[in-house]
Amino acid sequence: MQKRSVALYTLGCKLNYSESSALGRQMEEAGFEIKGFHEPADVYVVNTCSVTEHADKKCKKIVRQALKISPNARIVIVGCYAQLKPEEIVSIPGVDLVLGAAEKFNLTTHILGLAPKTADNKGQFINGNINEVRQFNTAWSFGERTRTFLKVQDGCDYSCSFCTIPLARGASRSNTISNVIENVNRIAENDVAEIVLTGVNLGDFGHLNGLENEESFFELVQALDKVEKIQRFRISSIEPNLLQEEIIAFVAKSIKFVPHFHIPLQSGSDKILRLMRRRYQRDLYASRVHLIKNMMPHCCIGVDVITGFPGETHEDFLATYQFLNELPISYLHVFTYSERPNTYALNLPEPVPQKIREERTTQLRSLSEKKRRYFYNQFVSTTRPVLFEEETDGVWMFGFTDNYIRVKTQYDPLLVNEIVDVQLTAIDADGDMLGEPQDKSNQAILTHESIQSFNK
Repeated sequence: MQKRSVALYTLGCKLNYSESSALGRQMEEAGFEIKGFHEPADVYVVNTCSVTEHADKKCKKIVRQALKISPNARIVIVGCYAQLKPEEIVSIPGVDLVLGAAEKFNLTTHILGLAPKTADNKGQFINGNINEVRQFNTAWSFGERTRTFLKVQDGCDYSCSFCTIPLARGASRSNTISNVIENVNRIAENDVAEIVLTGVNLGDFGHLNGLENEESFFELVQALDKVEKIQRFRISSIEPNLLQEEIIAFVAKSIKFVPHFHIPLQSGSDKILRLMRRRYQRDLYASRVHLIKNMMPHCCIGVDVITGFPGETHEDFLATYQFLNELPISYLHVFTYSERPNTYALNLPEPVPQKIREERTTQLRSLSEKKRRYFYNQFVSTTRPVLFEEETDGVWMFGFTDNYIRVKTQYDPLLVNEIVDVQLTAIDADGDMLGEPQDKSNQAILTHESIQSFNK
């Protein structure tokens, strides 16, 4: 008997990718064959994002593409958009099932329970009260053998005025440290070299089923640093008020945790930060950045920033631009503010015209490129450890240094999934760092002394 097949498509963040991988493994265990989204399949699952602009248009387009490939396939929509607007999604022609946050990880059961498809089939949605979602579901990605995104935290108790994530994912909740360690050891069996820790509000780790327990993110970092089978851990986005000085000091001396932080700012204007209901002001943010660079001058620091938030005047934007320009950061992720239903910001006065929002976004993206190039230039003619990936065009291959510089070198299959010392030579026209691997045969595993030398 031929296996039923399923293809998955993911929109949004690293957390979504980790969950899509977990759903795929769940489907495999139920006897489904995993297909690429471009291939004919019996079921197509789309994992959606509420942060993505024009989520409805993207979802409709993906559904149409799936039905072009397999007109009789079942279409299932899950994720944040599915929790927030199930009625809107279920009206999309061809959608059979929409699952909210509480039911997403019961995907297999719901798919197997679908009635046979008929010409007059109407889609259905199962979408519970988000305030009742308390369970933490383990997830990690497998797609790149070199790097895995491991979910350790979900949900958020913050109430930022622009954000729908708490409405889509519910209250803050976490895995336990013991379970995380167990998952890390399972991941290590698949020859993974680097694990990226992910969550909605990662620094808030320590809530079990919505209730605060005795564990903390710092304790998790300390425990993971002792795991022998994984060579690298990377911390994804972490709020500045939750990035404690003890975490920074620990990473500065760590063998496993790499010198790279991504710290959301959103605005460099204290007035706008208050309107956004952020839990810090610019002075705290600046102090975190300077502490990191004092302890780790080589550290890469990424920043999230939003342009065109309601009430953002020209002077507020200039304050943000100048603040970012003066900080020793490495790159920006710039988002143009867009209105989100059921958020406090929707009712704020003085909306910024769309054209001005986009102009400000363009300016900050230009600044980001200048910052990134300046950061890269500091490491030309130095040697750093690079984890090489399978990505190649047959001529070149790519990898990342510990401090998140993208390196390009001539393809060599022996380098795939290996951490090797690389001489960084120049920045090419595409903005990648060119590199020459040093003594590949002896550099597959770096010694403790070698790693410590890079951190000076």
